[in-house]
Amino acid sequence: MSAKRDYYEVLGVSKSDSTDSVKSQYRKLALKFHPDRNKSPEAAEHFKEISEAYAVLSDPEKKKLYDQYGHAGVDGKYSTEDIFSGARGNFDEV
Repeated sequence: MSAKRDYYEVLGVSKSDSTDSVKSQYRKLALKFHPDRNKSPEAAEHFKEISEAYAVLSDPEKKKLYDQYGHAGVDGKYSTEDIFSGARGNFDEV
């Protein structure tokens, strides 16, 4: 199994970007790679990777742990429910 990519690299953001910038970039990538919209074989895997990165970088506590310890600080500390807990809007807003 290959090593996980840096979450900032996955979303194409920097450590200094605002939460709004992270959210905006996540939405763009989620639309691009969502398996219902993108039928390429690797789209689902990209979507999972993007969602995992967003779950960490959108949560201030998890982001702090990730910034300090990398993947070791957050592995196993999120769930699918966490990823979508703040996503109450729909993609029509984008």
